[in-house]
Amino acid sequence: MANSGLDFVEIGQVFKFAKTVGETDITLFAGITGDFSDTHVNDQYMKEKSSIGKRIAHGALTVGYMSTVSTISIAHIIHKEGLTDFPVSAGYDRVRFLKPVILGDTITAHYRIASVDKERGRSVAKVEVFNQNNELVAVSEHIMRWAKKLSSSAEAA
Repeated sequence: MANSGLDFVEIGQVFKFAKTVGETDITLFAGITGDFSDTHVNDQYMKEKSSIGKRIAHGALTVGYMSTVSTISIAHIIHKEGLTDFPVSAGYDRVRFLKPVILGDTITAHYRIASVDKERGRSVAKVEVFNQNNELVAVSEHIMRWAKKLSSSAEAA
């Protein structure tokens, strides 16, 4: 029987991802993006110039962890037989960085399904990222679009 992936998405479902943000994460992200700002890569600068006193993770790296938890949210769905659609991220709204993610912090991203719109083929989740002290460090809304799959005859062509 054919189903939409949205048939398996329920308002209130919560998914989590936790990770300690290490030296390698920040260094590789700086290399990939070309963002070598002193706030991310220069210990001495942050000790001398910043009230934080330590290097911080890139905001976009934190959004990357939001993406990771969104992938976790669909892992139980995408390989089901007979699905008529598949999930594609349509983006993040209302992204805010509330506190810095400091090198060595352990963050936990919480992804809570807030709405499901089967007519429009999308779901929306509230994403909250906490540090090891349970302080809210970042928030966003994630929109997941459920795109129609090609028909079997189109896939064979």
